[in-house]
Amino acid sequence: MGDSSMGLHEQPDKLSPQTVDRHRAIVSLMEEFEAVDWYDQRVDAATDPELAQVLAHNRDEEKEHAAMTLEWLRRHDPVLDTQLRTYLFTSGPVTEVEENATEGNGAPGAQAPQLAPQAAGPGDGSLGIGSLKGVGE
Repeated sequence: MGDSSMGLHEQPDKLSPQTVDRHRAIVSLMEEFEAVDWYDQRVDAATDPELAQVLAHNRDEEKEHAAMTLEWLRRHDPVLDTQLRTYLFTSGPVTEVEENATEGNGAPGAQAPQLAPQAAGPGDGSLGIGSLKGVGE
């Protein structure tokens, strides 16, 4: 059965096509980063410098694939879009970025995130789980 090989945790007939596509992208992203890790190890272990160079090139191709998949996910998940806009390309300790963003003190990356036009709106399949962060803390 093809669906079970995808690693779905729920019955496929209970899932929207958007959820299944996001699942496909997430699994692909995981596989790309796993490949990066494997190539890193192979580069370190290679005794032939030319082989290490080829493996490093292959590793960097996997990073390109991961970036493309992450961008697709960002465009199709408004909560992920918000989180990426908050944390990526900031400076200073990553653990302080959220604090700066929630205080709105104008620190780099702390501006109110702007959603991409295609990422907004209800009915996008998002559960809004990210909005619960910090509740009860």
